[in-house]
Amino acid sequence: MKTIGFLGPAGTFTEMATMSIFPELKRKEFATIPACMDGVSKGDVDAAVVPLENAIEGSVNLTLDYIIHKHQLPIVGEVVVPVEQHLLIHPRHIDDWKSVNTIYSHPHAIAQCHEFLRMALPDSELNYTNSTSAAAKFIMENPNLKAAAIGNELAAKTYNLSIIEKNIHDYENNRTRFVVLSRKQEDIITPHNIGHKTTLMVTLPSDYSGALHQVLSAFSWRKLNLSKIESRPMKTGLGNYFFVIDVEQKMDEILIPGVIAELEALGCGVRVLGSYPCFTITSRKEKEEAVKRPI
Repeated sequence: MKTIGFLGPAGTFTEMATMSIFPELKRKEFATIPACMDGVSKGDVDAAVVPLENAIEGSVNLTLDYIIHKHQLPIVGEVVVPVEQHLLIHPRHIDDWKSVNTIYSHPHAIAQCHEFLRMALPDSELNYTNSTSAAAKFIMENPNLKAAAIGNELAAKTYNLSIIEKNIHDYENNRTRFVVLSRKQEDIITPHNIGHKTTLMVTLPSDYSGALHQVLSAFSWRKLNLSKIESRPMKTGLGNYFFVIDVEQKMDEILIPGVIAELEALGCGVRVLGSYPCFTITSRKEKEEAVKRPI
């Protein structure tokens, strides 16, 4: 049976993403994003799921930099997970949860729940952890503390905590994009498939006026839609950048190869980071609204 690595510990949004597309495969947690990728490269796991982008916080630069600079691991899949943060508490404190004086969670999760904390628990001390699930685990292991964690439903279930307040995040449409990395192209098929993408890394020729415009034109006249273009430093000196471009189409035999040939003719460097299926998980609110709609 194949083993899928994920950014742990148990109960993270990354594990939720992993379970959604690999529900029957064995999972192995890793402490860091680099460790996940190392696990794939060394053959300890067959593939790994790591976060790449958040709708509020932006790109996960560590993931992107390791894909570019450290490992030649193709992206073979993408899954978008709704970020629904809840206030988790030890069951023994359900009746007096408003007396909580300390909140534990990942810095991003605490930032995403700023308004709720300001209104409901304004005097609570904020303590940062490596992940939301690490915070949940800490609350489970320290039942005597008047403390709560911010985390997801999976973390609550994993560590036997009670969800005392649901959906305390400030932004309803927060999503995190995860990618599946493997040493070889994998066929991933699930009911959540919503399309395909091809991701390219493009480096521009030096001292070439209008080079980026010409790069974008190569996609434009072929009517290829770009869902994202992002610049990242090449780490070779100030002012040296490469571009990561997401094309909303599966690698074909004509259009995208034509783009690559045209860019290379302009003196650009092009590397295909992956051509892969995309999936999405429906949030609880979306499911509830779907049930209410008239048939």
